[in-house]
Amino acid sequence: MTDHLPQTVRSDARDNRVRILDAARVVFGEEGLSAPMREVARHAGVGPATLYRHFPTKQALIVETFAEQRRACRAAVHDALADSDPWDGFRSLIERICELHAQSRGFADAFMTAFPEAMDFAADRQRTLRAVGELARRAQETGRLRPGFVVDDLILMLMAHRGLQDTPRAARLASSRRFAAYVIEAFRAAPETGAPAPLPPAPHLRLTHTPDTP
Repeated sequence: MTDHLPQTVRSDARDNRVRILDAARVVFGEEGLSAPMREVARHAGVGPATLYRHFPTKQALIVETFAEQRRACRAAVHDALADSDPWDGFRSLIERICELHAQSRGFADAFMTAFPEAMDFAADRQRTLRAVGELARRAQETGRLRPGFVVDDLILMLMAHRGLQDTPRAARLASSRRFAAYVIEAFRAAPETGAPAPLPPAPHLRLTHTPDTP
């Protein structure tokens, strides 16, 4: 009986950790990093003491919560740099970064602001910006990327992209893909004809016709 107890305790601790991380992905993903720790604990069905036993600080919880997104970001950078076509690599990196940011408000916040002083996210951001700079140089040499493009343009793009976070998640993902398509065309040295396929208007953006009053 006594031999079984430590194993049960370890199992319970693992289960609690999984529940906390699952809850943090949902809470931070939808509410952003300003969401309080107590909200994560409530969503996970554990007490604050249990949460802080696993994650003594909010920063520690944030870093672990978005470990998968950080791996995906590193993979996107690696794949883009390895692409034999610099323009395709540049384009795919923008598309994948936008998708990662659209999927989680919290990851977008962490990537852009390194909250709070999270060196992990700062390193990811710098790695991504260096990759964009290298890809931009190569793509400009092929004549397919505008010669005036600078890395700061990516920051401006991501700042504008954050405006999509206030839309429902399903609409946000579709809008993010459309946004990325427009941005890529704006960066292209010779924009292609045509435009991204239209999206149905969001319910809260529909225009209501009001008959003229006499």
